[in-house]
Amino acid sequence: MPEKQGDDPFHDCELDPEAILGTHTFEDVLFTNGTEPPVNVFTGETPAHSQATVEEAEEFAASIDTETPQIALPASVESQVETQSKPDTAAAFFHFKVTGSLERHRAYHAAYGADSFAVDFDNQRVNSILLYVGNLSRLSDEYQTSPFPLIHLYDEG
Repeated sequence: MPEKQGDDPFHDCELDPEAILGTHTFEDVLFTNGTEPPVNVFTGETPAHSQATVEEAEEFAASIDTETPQIALPASVESQVETQSKPDTAAAFFHFKVTGSLERHRAYHAAYGADSFAVDFDNQRVNSILLYVGNLSRLSDEYQTSPFPLIHLYDEG
């Protein structure tokens, strides 16, 4: 019997699961203390609303009440100037600003919401995030007890 469209978490995705399986590193995407704030061209100063630390940005991201973990990303200079907002914003860890495309965002989102995939991330590296996706149906029985048993994303040593 053919699989119903509702059974396939990737039915609305342009990419299939194979495109995101494994560990992928996305560089220069997180808010850092080195993120360039806008400068007032008349005064040469950074407006008070455009000043924030990484700790403040991460606290803000963590405070958002959602089931999907949020991370701190740099806000565009345009949005900071136009809305007088902070230099950081929060988004899902698989946001298209992180993954580089709406197609990858949709695929990670589908995998994150599916019981048949294990999805994890690590954003503790400087300005980088590592995303891991594993297909649980391909893991051996000994690894089925923990959602992220095979993850060893990086070793700084």
